[in-house]
Amino acid sequence: MTSLELLNPTAGGIAMPERVRLPVDVETGPQAGGRDLRIDFLCGLANWSIFLDHIPHNVMNLITLRNFGFSGAADLFIFVSGYAVATVYARMVAERGFVVGATRIFKRVWQLYAAYIVLFALYSVSIGHVATTYAVPDILDEFNVDTLVDHPVRTLANGLLLRTRVLNLDMLPLYIVLLWAFPPVLWGLMRRPGLTLAGSIALYVAARQFGWNLPSFPDGSWYFNPFCWQLYFVFGGWLALGGISLIRPLFNWPVLTAIGVAYLIFAFVITTAGRLPAVGDMFPHWLVDVFIPVDKINLGPFRLLHFLVLAFMVTRFVPRHWNGLQWPVFQPIIRCGQQSLTIFCVGVFLSFAGHFILISSPDSFLMQALVSVAGIAIMIVVAYAIAWSKEQDRSLSRPVS
Repeated sequence: MTSLELLNPTAGGIAMPERVRLPVDVETGPQAGGRDLRIDFLCGLANWSIFLDHIPHNVMNLITLRNFGFSGAADLFIFVSGYAVATVYARMVAERGFVVGATRIFKRVWQLYAAYIVLFALYSVSIGHVATTYAVPDILDEFNVDTLVDHPVRTLANGLLLRTRVLNLDMLPLYIVLLWAFPPVLWGLMRRPGLTLAGSIALYVAARQFGWNLPSFPDGSWYFNPFCWQLYFVFGGWLALGGISLIRPLFNWPVLTAIGVAYLIFAFVITTAGRLPAVGDMFPHWLVDVFIPVDKINLGPFRLLHFLVLAFMVTRFVPRHWNGLQWPVFQPIIRCGQQSLTIFCVGVFLSFAGHFILISSPDSFLMQALVSVAGIAIMIVVAYAIAWSKEQDRSLSRPVS
């Protein structure tokens, strides 16, 4: 553990400790030795899985993260986002003050909100156009945009307030709300990390106990309850800002690793039993019913525990500077993770296009595989194109000798 001296302890108008202790992972970030490629890899993997999961009746869904246990790509996306956000903005707060860091966070929130509005408008119009042009009105109800026909103004107004539940767009409003509320959480994680994490756990328990959630239009509530899913975001930030050093002694407990492996195997077996009737008949129905379906809206405890065990295992066995992350086969995933927001938005459109292609063409394994592979290929091309464009901008900004 090293320390980062603050040039001005009261920078930004908020009194901060004279020495803010940052974990090694933060202090060896982009400014001091390169990106943490584990984060990029996991972001890219989550985006690929989300794209495939959003295409119904697709055989390629069988290889996504949700098939291997109680948690899935959404859990990974929110957790890794919290880890990455804390890593970036904690350094900024330490170097330039809390107010500067908070304003940069709100600037990012605005960018995300603008991206959501553009995506919401284009996505809804595209679905409506396809439903009208190809006489498939059922997709309006399937994608939860049927209210655009009866209540267009109210639907658009609630869309601006993040209160509509258009299919496959639920995760972006969740991310926006979590990031919007993150400045005080970041301050707490840098001052009282244990107390801040305890508060996050208390909010999770209270939300599940009292049924807290945000309303959606025209009725119901958010698909991802932000009062529950915030725990992933905060826990990711807690790990990034020193939590890893606290749990590292647990790596020396073989019995804990064995229990974790046993739980992951159990979760895989039960998940498989819930998806395949032939496997489900091998177990008592009451046992499968306890775990399947997993509560996704309010982040069920079994789902949460499964992901925490996965996070423990990855941290335990995949070090930050693992040479395997440099292998060429992983570079497309890492590139997609480095352009996470854009690739997520592109994936939403591609999943709708893939779904429409599959329902309007012969349903075959070959067609499903082609749609899935083509979609991922497009995501890779977009990621590399954005990376190339940013590199050109950086080259232009360098002084010419």
